[in-house]
Amino acid sequence: MVRTERQSHRVGWRSVVLAIVLALVVWGVIRGLFFDVFFIPSGSMEPLLAPGDRIVVARTALDSAPVSRGEVVVFDGRGSFAPLDSGRGWFGDAVRGAAEWLGIVASDTIYVKRAVGVAGDHVRCCTPDGRLDVNGKALDEPYLYPGDQPSAEAFDVVVPDGRLWLLGDHRAESADSRSLLGAPGGGLVRTQSVIGRPVAIIWPLDRLGGLTADATQKDHQ
Repeated sequence: MVRTERQSHRVGWRSVVLAIVLALVVWGVIRGLFFDVFFIPSGSMEPLLAPGDRIVVARTALDSAPVSRGEVVVFDGRGSFAPLDSGRGWFGDAVRGAAEWLGIVASDTIYVKRAVGVAGDHVRCCTPDGRLDVNGKALDEPYLYPGDQPSAEAFDVVVPDGRLWLLGDHRAESADSRSLLGAPGGGLVRTQSVIGRPVAIIWPLDRLGGLTADATQKDHQ
């Protein structure tokens, strides 16, 4: 009788472990192919996204849905915004990667910014009235953080094919393409580095809501 009970407990624990493993595998496939969750560590995209937000990002095929000017995108900044080598070593990278996957800490290579310039655009700062100029026209930016100017730094960039010019909505607090003008690549990000588009804020609960199509505001649920 005791032996039977022990065997029953073993089978029960194995079932629990198997269920957890299968759930993690399914969640990993979903996050790898369809959706992912990212932690917002800074105020560079305020007021749309606040520090501490967890956002759901839809992984979309860029060949069928290329990035449009004004869209907010999540991208891998390695080779452009971030160094290729983190310097932590394989173990440190593995631990950090696991914590990022669980949403405990923010990734130090994944960024969220707004596409202000896409392929073929001529973007410069600024017009006589202080706005960004895109292809000879002043750009209206309703998403800017209240009180921020479009840019304190002057720039004049033509965006080549396969690249994006990306800025944060809170320009005074954002390290973005402007910060890399003198670096290799000039702050331009490859479209292949785009992971997807944010579609909702899922944490904290008081900020729960979907994001509008052009991600200029949040719709509270």
